[in-house]
Amino acid sequence: MLSALDLARRVEAGELTPRAVFARCVEAIAAREKDIGAFVVYLDVWERAVGALEDPGLTAPALGGPLASSRLRGLAVAFKDIFATADLPTQYGSPIYADYRPRADAAAVALTRRAGGVVIGKTVTTEMASMVPAGTRNPHNLAHTPGGSSSGSAAAVAAGMVPLAFGTQTAGSVIRPAAFCGTAGFKPSYRLIPLVGVKDVAWHLDTAGLFGAGVADVAFAAAEILQRDLRVDHAAPAAPRIALVRTHLWPQASPAMQNALETAARIAQAAGATVNDVTLPKPLEDAYAAQFIIQDYETFRALAYEYDRHRDLIGHQLREQLDRGAAISADTYDAARRTASRARQVFADTMADHDVMLTPSTPGAAPRGLEATGDPAFNRLWTLLGTPCVNVPGLFDSEGLPLGIQIVGRFGRDKATLEAALFVEEAIKRKVGS
Repeated sequence: MLSALDLARRVEAGELTPRAVFARCVEAIAAREKDIGAFVVYLDVWERAVGALEDPGLTAPALGGPLASSRLRGLAVAFKDIFATADLPTQYGSPIYADYRPRADAAAVALTRRAGGVVIGKTVTTEMASMVPAGTRNPHNLAHTPGGSSSGSAAAVAAGMVPLAFGTQTAGSVIRPAAFCGTAGFKPSYRLIPLVGVKDVAWHLDTAGLFGAGVADVAFAAAEILQRDLRVDHAAPAAPRIALVRTHLWPQASPAMQNALETAARIAQAAGATVNDVTLPKPLEDAYAAQFIIQDYETFRALAYEYDRHRDLIGHQLREQLDRGAAISADTYDAARRTASRARQVFADTMADHDVMLTPSTPGAAPRGLEATGDPAFNRLWTLLGTPCVNVPGLFDSEGLPLGIQIVGRFGRDKATLEAALFVEEAIKRKVGS
């Protein structure tokens, strides 16, 4: 994989030019895209890619020019194809929007360009960011799913095609594919990354996130794009207070995943972290069930135009989800929202003596086959609560498939969550590499 932080430092030091980094990405796409299918469309010419930047001075590719001194150093960034792009088609994984071209970039795209990132292409999304498989393959084993709905973004980073990619999460669509593909995945606190210009799926759940080679890479990118104090690479992270949480879904985790979580907890504790077992209160279990109601109710309404005008062009799996949403009453939805609100307070109380939680990212490694994108069971609750989550890579099952470990923080404590994730990631690297 390509480390965004390492590449940016090498550009800054004069060892690489932004054009050379872009060329490396294009070469990797040419070599692997046919097998993996991560992109809907990508740009293979540097001049076309930088031409969309608003400041004419930013098109200068010479080392020492504006791109070389910008915050992202001209790094190539890919966007899930539900982010609007004025210079590239935005098709939402649906035939309804074939060749659709928005008039403006999504806010996250514009902010990335403003920070000096070069948009190299649009990555495959499942249909309307649902759980309908999209055909992208897992770079670790082409017979396995990369997860979804941010399928292409996770696969593109894992395959070394790009150093950074954006996705979104409504249930588990950043953390799950990051875990399956062995990348770092950062789902920030709810709406930390603006969603203006991103296709709505469920407006109380949708959260934009980032994929990168490691925790420091996604923290670097988020910091530079959002202009927030999120970088974690300037000093060694402090030992966090970790709540080891198996949740009521623990029996759904595979033996390999259960072992991976226990292993990560032991490694973190040996490295100096405080680790205590914590059982989640019953209201959080109730909130998990409420997430399904909120997502289905809102998705049916977010896709009202498509459902009413183009129902025959919607895949049967998504149609079934929309039909379920149509059957949910406003009273049932409102009750689910109240359950979620109570759960956020209970979660805050539960976290009073801990910095972060350690819990599985997924039930196990990426399932074999492309008929499904995997189960977001271990992500739904945290998405509902709006908490920052980070998939920590570094552990694998006996077949060499990645097993992701999830760090969950408190709302608004994104930097602390990233620091704790980096602590665990570095501890795993030292142990596994020894």
